[in-house]
Amino acid sequence: MPDQRREAILATLARDGRVVATQLAAALGCSDDTVRRDLDELAAGGRVRRVRGGALPAQATTPPRMAERQEIHTPAKERVAERAAALLATETVVSLAGGSTCLAIARHLAADGVARQVLTTAPDIALALADAPGEVLLAGGRIEPDSRTTVGTEAIDAVRRFRPSVAVLGVCSLHPAIGLTTYCAGEAEVLREQARCAGRLLIATESAKLGSTAAHVVATAADVARLVTDRDAPEEELRALRALGVEVVVA
Repeated sequence: MPDQRREAILATLARDGRVVATQLAAALGCSDDTVRRDLDELAAGGRVRRVRGGALPAQATTPPRMAERQEIHTPAKERVAERAAALLATETVVSLAGGSTCLAIARHLAADGVARQVLTTAPDIALALADAPGEVLLAGGRIEPDSRTTVGTEAIDAVRRFRPSVAVLGVCSLHPAIGLTTYCAGEAEVLREQARCAGRLLIATESAKLGSTAAHVVATAADVARLVTDRDAPEEELRALRALGVEVVVA
């Protein structure tokens, strides 16, 4: 059946990061033309990116500018942020990346009364936590205007000197085969250090960012200890992530 074929195609794409039409046709027992039509329909729906002979994951559609992200997927984002903050209730040493979802998480953390040491690269997040108990550390450096986070050697050095039990990243995209990706090369450098220096990595993101890719890889999907996302997340992506050992929490 067409729906079953397309689910199988998406599952293969989630696992391998690319699909080849002739290989799919052999595996599914159908013609090359049938597979190509399926890929065309999936591409029209924004689920894949068509290339010669097959398909790749869709490009991330989240706007690159932080200012534009704050009004997108607001109800789902708030549910994800609230659930992620609840999972951090007992954490007292935390690293928070930038982004609208992490900003929403910070606002919840600021209200829960727990004294924490929090390192962030985002001035907006530092301000949201300024009156909360505990200590807020803002990594210095040059402000990258799209992400509104600090980047460069000063930011990286600050991140390297801090050893949180958990790093919380909101992402541009997460794909099981490609990994965690973002738009900005400078931001990606800092995010890599945040992920590397933490005891574990928590990703909080709406389902719309799953299964796509952006330009710069931050970490592999297997590096993610826990993913918090919303109930509209595509099941083929979640299955592939769980197979890599990622704990999935649906808000």
